[in-house]
Amino acid sequence: MRKPKFDTFKSLSRRKSIQFLIIIAILYLFLVSFEIPFLFRSGFAAVPSLSHELNSEQDLVKNVSPVRPLEQSISSKNNRIVSGLVFLDTLFDSSSEDSFSELQKSAKDAWVVGKKYWEELESGKVLIFKEKNFPKNLSETCKSSISLTGLDFRRNGSILVLPCGMTLGSHITVVGQPNPAHVEYTPKIRLVQDESQAVMVSQFMLELQGLKTVDGEDPPRILHLNPRLKGDWSGKPVIEQNTCYRMQWGSALRCEGWRSRADEETVDGQVKCEKWIRDDDNHSEESKTTWWLNRLIGRTKKVTVDWAFPFVEGKLFVLTLSAGLEGYHINVDGRHITSFPYRTGFTLEDATGLSIIGDIQVHSLFAASLPTTHPSFAPHQHLNMSSRWKAPSLPDGPVELFIGILSAGNHFAERMAVRKSWMQSTLIRSSKVVARFFVALNVRKEVNVELKKEADFFGDVVIVPFMDSYDLVVLKTVAICDYGINTISAKYIMKCDDDTFVRVDAVILEANKVPEGKSLYVGNINYYHKPLRSGKWAVTYEEWPEEIYPPYANGPGYILSSDIAKFIVSQFKKHKLRLFKMEDVSMGMWVEQFSNTTSVEYLHSLNFCQFGCIEDYLTAHYQSPRQMICMWEKLQRQGKPLCCNMR
Repeated sequence: MRKPKFDTFKSLSRRKSIQFLIIIAILYLFLVSFEIPFLFRSGFAAVPSLSHELNSEQDLVKNVSPVRPLEQSISSKNNRIVSGLVFLDTLFDSSSEDSFSELQKSAKDAWVVGKKYWEELESGKVLIFKEKNFPKNLSETCKSSISLTGLDFRRNGSILVLPCGMTLGSHITVVGQPNPAHVEYTPKIRLVQDESQAVMVSQFMLELQGLKTVDGEDPPRILHLNPRLKGDWSGKPVIEQNTCYRMQWGSALRCEGWRSRADEETVDGQVKCEKWIRDDDNHSEESKTTWWLNRLIGRTKKVTVDWAFPFVEGKLFVLTLSAGLEGYHINVDGRHITSFPYRTGFTLEDATGLSIIGDIQVHSLFAASLPTTHPSFAPHQHLNMSSRWKAPSLPDGPVELFIGILSAGNHFAERMAVRKSWMQSTLIRSSKVVARFFVALNVRKEVNVELKKEADFFGDVVIVPFMDSYDLVVLKTVAICDYGINTISAKYIMKCDDDTFVRVDAVILEANKVPEGKSLYVGNINYYHKPLRSGKWAVTYEEWPEEIYPPYANGPGYILSSDIAKFIVSQFKKHKLRLFKMEDVSMGMWVEQFSNTTSVEYLHSLNFCQFGCIEDYLTAHYQSPRQMICMWEKLQRQGKPLCCNMR
């Protein structure tokens, strides 16, 4: 009897649910019928259009999700990787007849070509170079041994190429014959009092070079072995060993015929210098006296073997260079002659070429126990694409110091070493100090592809879009000044190179020695320097007609106040800035011009080290990537500036 009542209740519930759904449907149709005519009448004006905003992520953020004006401005500054310096055709007027027209013409041509390269790069037309020239295979296979005759060696430009460098146990054997001494009137290894005085010279240089560690510049000398049979300043036969990085020589090791001291460190248990017979110690009066004294007191004479200087004019020799655990070892005719400890700048795998030049006839060469594989030498492989090394965002307000770092497009290893070393200082990571690399475009388009990728990822590279060359480095200096006053507002602006190690906190303290509010120019300042009129770095009278340069700070590191930077940029925009190919001299010239109307405090300090590293340095120049890391680790562990002077 109760079952029908339950069915009746269930039927009523279903009917009410259906009625509720019908009411909802009618309400929906009513709203839709009201909304559609409204959209047609308004032409979709009431709906935000995203059709053109999607071309840019920044535009999408700006129109759809507005932010405060300050945040929007800072974001655009952080994302800009191209210098804001404006280059105009009229700026470089090559039709003028003044003495600087050639440099102006070069600058104009470099800007025109660079602009074209940059437009191609942004359009993506050169991406093919990336796949073509930078293969994914990160290793190359090499022979374990190489042999060359003397004729083949000379045909190869007196270079023995070691494709994968050297490794522990590698050795190179050279069979050669020193040439007879010849007359030189201006020998570099000996000073002459009179230019007409002749000096007999016989010497040769054997060098391990880093052929693949650089591009477009002189390769570093990882080992420089220089036997001097005749012509040394001492007047005696010597063997000198050294290293050289970016034309900066390290401390030489000279073997002059005396055995290394007993308390001097050894290299794999071998002394650095062995003894050989010298003209001034054989059968001398002192040795005769000692012999008679020993005979009178009955002391047993110790039998010694005296060896002659290992190289003789016109006589064949067999030299073997081997790589040990702690350094290089040189044996001649089966006898150990000298050992040279490894220096921090480079490793065995960097030694990819052996050069032999000078007064010598090379008969044959043989290299063995060489590594058969080596990581790719593509420069961009040095980049560590980790967010840990990304630059912090630019600060909202002004900063005390902006550091502009001059770099070349293919100096990937140098920039990575700076990021991992002094750019990790607290002042930079907290954005109280800002540092940026300033790089022009490379003639190799594949390098520019990797450079743009690097700039986009790390956010610390500012590309100045002209074709790079040594004579036009001065334009990057102007770009540094422009960035320091227009992109950010810095109290001081510092310029340095990518092989300069900077103690950021100490540099600021040095600048603060100048009273507040005064214009300043701080660095290792040269006074009354004269242009070199001959040689590799010669300056012609057309380039610089004056007899002396104005006071200028050495280029590897100097600081100037923001008012001087503003003056430089203003003069540049007015087409009144005189350009000279030596950027540090140019800066001195501009500061001198500024000082005609405003007093400038010149602060000189030798601790802005021009040649290598010294104790208590503020900046240290010519530091290789490995030395950068070494110096930073020492600074962090020991809390004081210590050099890694092992070049």
